[in-house]
Amino acid sequence: QVRLVESGGGLVQPGGSLRLSCTASGINFKLYTMNWYRQAPGKSREQRELVANITSVGTTNYADSVKGRFTISRDNVWNRVSLQMNSLKPEDTAAYYCNVRHRGSPYWGQGTQVIVSS
Repeated sequence: QVRLVESGGGLVQPGGSLRLSCTASGINFKLYTMNWYRQAPGKSREQRELVANITSVGTTNYADSVKGRFTISRDNVWNRVSLQMNSLKPEDTAAYYCNVRHRGSPYWGQGTQVIVSS
């Protein structure tokens, strides 16, 4: 059974930083591309935006809106993928979700809320 558990969200002022983490179980973690998505307020599940991902060999990919501010990393010992978010902006406010595709099906964590506001 695939399980993804996110942590690390919260309220932060513009320009601040947060670090999100996602711990995975039920998969051979090191073999999978891991993704971070976000769902902005008022957007539907289908409108979740891919923020960043990291492949099994460590290749990273970022949405243009977060390049240079966010960094994704993985720890294959602890089966964890992290998202370091710096220089946060109000438009980064969203629920952030960890995601993996396993045997053709997407799996999601429960999400962690990030609010960027003064």
